[in-house]
Amino acid sequence: MTSVSAADPVNIGRRRELFVDRFLIDQLEDARLTLHRPVRREVVFRTDADWEGNGSGYQTVFRDGDRFRMYYRGGNHPASKAYQEKANSWETLCMAESTDGIHWTRPQLGIVEFNGSRENNLILDAAMVAEIKGSPAHTAVFKDGNPDCPKDEVYKLVIVGRKPHGLFLMVSGDGIHFRLKSRQPFATEGAFDSQNLMFWDSVAKSYREYHRSFAGAVRGIMTATSSDPTRFPKPQWLKYPNAAEQPLYTNQVQPYFRAPHIMMGFPMRYNDRGWSPSMAALPGLEERKFRRAQHPRYGSTITDAAFMASRDGVEFHRWGEAFIRPGPSRRDTWVYGDNFVFWGMLPTKSDLEDAPDEISLYATEGYWEGDHTSVRRYSIRTDGFVSVQAPLSGGTLVTRPLVFDGSYLTLNLSTSAAGGVRVEVQDSDGKPISGFGMADCDPQFGDELARVVTWKGNSSVQSLSGQSVRLKFEIRDADLFAIQFTSTD
Repeated sequence: MTSVSAADPVNIGRRRELFVDRFLIDQLEDARLTLHRPVRREVVFRTDADWEGNGSGYQTVFRDGDRFRMYYRGGNHPASKAYQEKANSWETLCMAESTDGIHWTRPQLGIVEFNGSRENNLILDAAMVAEIKGSPAHTAVFKDGNPDCPKDEVYKLVIVGRKPHGLFLMVSGDGIHFRLKSRQPFATEGAFDSQNLMFWDSVAKSYREYHRSFAGAVRGIMTATSSDPTRFPKPQWLKYPNAAEQPLYTNQVQPYFRAPHIMMGFPMRYNDRGWSPSMAALPGLEERKFRRAQHPRYGSTITDAAFMASRDGVEFHRWGEAFIRPGPSRRDTWVYGDNFVFWGMLPTKSDLEDAPDEISLYATEGYWEGDHTSVRRYSIRTDGFVSVQAPLSGGTLVTRPLVFDGSYLTLNLSTSAAGGVRVEVQDSDGKPISGFGMADCDPQFGDELARVVTWKGNSSVQSLSGQSVRLKFEIRDADLFAIQFTSTD
């Protein structure tokens, strides 16, 4: 049995609580936290327009009303064959749109001229940010959730500038036409040679920024918070208790849209494995050798994606296993820069008829190979990043004392036909409450996002609302992803 000391009761109210860390867990016996990997789906977009190229990275996706938006950079990577053969040296920011997260189109925006034409989806080029010597290749766009944000600044863009060195803020009222908010950077301590982020934290009522820097020679992540998006205090390093040191190229931190008090990150892990027979056996040997000739690490570095979660935005539980692996050896895989997860996640329809919506994530594939970068979609169960999992022989989870507000307890669960989950409600000392014991609980089996728990047919827990209680789960051949107390069944 593993145990975490229980502090004072935590008031979860009606929040959805995911088991992405041990925050709610006091005891686990014959059960474990299991990381779930998303399913590799189709390629939904290729950056193969003349003004795009194989160096498309640092993408952002978010929902904007009845559509989705994707922001991504255009240009070829300087160390690629396509760059050296075509002498493409531009740095641009592009935008695509979709209504389903699968089919993406390029709107004709008429903003930036490329090869004598404005018939393209370009939003920004280097000339438009020359006063700060800005890099459109290093940007992140977000829609500001601050209720006090002016309407003509609701879309914000973080961009790296070199005059002076730092992160700058641009703003827009439509997400297309951006202007510089200030000629002074809001952050200056960092390397910033990655995708650097900012967002409004609706729980803390402040802005958070995350950016790339180096702890010695190791790539790492720094953060700061502020009520003013144009000015941040000295940043601090993220903390990963009990996690091995790993170079993290990006961070992709964001509030989970169904539980905004939980921050999730999908950092790209940088792994320079050196040259070896295994490296030579990977796909794309000719281009790998070409990149290696530019710099050894360009040929011997491979990347994947990790998963991490936090309650305060600073200390993260980071999983050691990959969230997205490079996958089967095939063309345009196992490349430095692949498996870069876009910043943002989208709720999308399931391929299965009548199944609930799932979550779509997007990642790069074939980065700086050939003449374009592919955008690969991945899908994962709603809330399905981590579960408490136990075998058919059974396992138990006991929460720390908590206080809830609501009338019903719902579970996001997936069981086998033989398995199931039962719940016992205890007082804060661990004694079963009459009528809510394990023997009273009707076995819950199935696969649902919000199964209402019943005890001898009774689903109401209203009488216990506002009290300090513990929940004890008996889990058999099942996954428990999340819980939530609600006012409706």
